[in-house]
Amino acid sequence: MFKRIVVAVDASDTGELALQTAIGLAAEWHAQLRIVHAVDLVNVNAGAEFLDQPRLSEDIVKNGQEVLGRSETKAAASGVAFETHLITIETLKQSASEAIASDAETWGADLIVIGTHGRRGLRRLFLGSVAEGVARAATTPVLLIRGE
Repeated sequence: MFKRIVVAVDASDTGELALQTAIGLAAEWHAQLRIVHAVDLVNVNAGAEFLDQPRLSEDIVKNGQEVLGRSETKAAASGVAFETHLITIETLKQSASEAIASDAETWGADLIVIGTHGRRGLRRLFLGSVAEGVARAATTPVLLIRGE
């Protein structure tokens, strides 16, 4: 059914559920899996004078690579064909959700899997939802995995 699956991961339990679901689908459908993680290097208190911006950016990228490394270990253990990709956002003109949707389209994905925390009300308003943004921006089907 689906042959190219993108899964967006983060360090949350919901991201872990999305990864496990995507690995299961890739195994069942003999699909290629692309594991992505987006890091935003623009919206990190860029105006704060006391921050060492280059060092903070390095730490953010390193953390993103660690998230991908843990995901890579799990995918490798499953035996599915996969690759990982760190999406780096370096412009105010792009959000994490747009970057993930764009990466999936460029790669030729026919399914995006992403976890959602299912926030409502003020929590959703203030925290936003990357998953909701991906669902709105994507040109391919999106499978939302709800956290427990």
